Amino acid sequence: MPSRSLVVTADPDALDELVRLAATAGTEVEVAADPTAARRSWSSAPLVVLGADVVDACARARLPRRPGVVLLGRDLDDAGVWQQAVAVGAEHVVFLPEAEDWLAGCFADAAEDGAPDGVVVAVIGGRGGAGATTTAVALAVTAARSGRRALLVDGDPLGGGIDLVLGGESDPGLRWPDLVSTRGRVPAAALTGALPQMEGVSVLSWDRARADAVPVEALETVLAAGRRACDLVVVDLPRVLDDAARRVLAVAGATLLVVPTEVRAAAAASCVAAAVGALCADLRLVARGPSPSGLSGDQVARALGLPLQAELRAEPGLDLALERGQAPGSRGKGPLAVACGRLLDELLAPTSSLRRAA
Repeated sequence: MPSRSLVVTADPDALDELVRLAATAGTEVEVAADPTAARRSWSSAPLVVLGADVVDACARARLPRRPGVVLLGRDLDDAGVWQQAVAVGAEHVVFLPEAEDWLAGCFADAAEDGAPDGVVVAVIGGRGGAGATTTAVALAVTAARSGRRALLVDGDPLGGGIDLVLGGESDPGLRWPDLVSTRGRVPAAALTGALPQMEGVSVLSWDRARADAVPVEALETVLAAGRRACDLVVVDLPRVLDDAARRVLAVAGATLLVVPTEVRAAAAASCVAAAVGALCADLRLVARGPSPSGLSGDQVARALGLPLQAELRAEPGLDLALERGQAPGSRGKGPLAVACGRLLDELLAPTSSLRRAA
């Protein structure tokens, strides 16, 4: 676990403000009233905020120089505060309330440092009804079953709500209509904690009442917070690409194009592959059987000019389970769960180990 930020002050008013800002950022701080008490955590804390009341004492104590020191000044007109900052090696001098948002962001950054960003995987269908949403859900559920933290994002406002696939349409928590005006940075833990948890996955779904496009700014905020909080962020994309979908493709570590092994489906998927392939760095095919004509996944892959990530056999009972709201991949068995596990082992093994170490 990363260390907590260190606040050094004996001023109760300054301390109250700093603790409040840290709480706003979804984190807690370690508090020291003087440089003697601060010395134990001085070098290891990801961020140090000094109150003006202790800055001279800290300079006299000759605490080691380090990055990430912020001095909280009392008065903007106090010319001496800048000399004090130099004496303690502070990188920034801030004043409240003007710097509240900036300082809260520093607390949030410090709390989330120490682990690499999670991987974004986009999933898109080669034609309508290809099974892209089923694949996206199974990927996120398989990640959660293996002990990884996963966020599932519904990128299709006309899809009816991805929470239906998990049987969680009545579960409490935020949906896209609650977040479309979100901008800037939000604490990762606050976002994932406010979303419904289904099969161990944080789920951001559309509801059945609205069908607005996802604003790019809101999507970027969600992706950034999700990548800080989770090992895996799976985004289920519509086949008609809007600006938000293009943004997802630009940051995705891998994009899965799901195509049934049918001649007409392969023909339709060629148009999607051309549009998507121009926007992402790593596009892979997931071929879904059975094929009525004996068409193989390798043949579809060659026709589309894509690497074959997986060829899924027919899975008896899957359609009925979906109708009942039983999440695909939740039992950890079957061709879909096995294929998802292989992809996750390839994409996430280094990231997950680093996150556990952090």
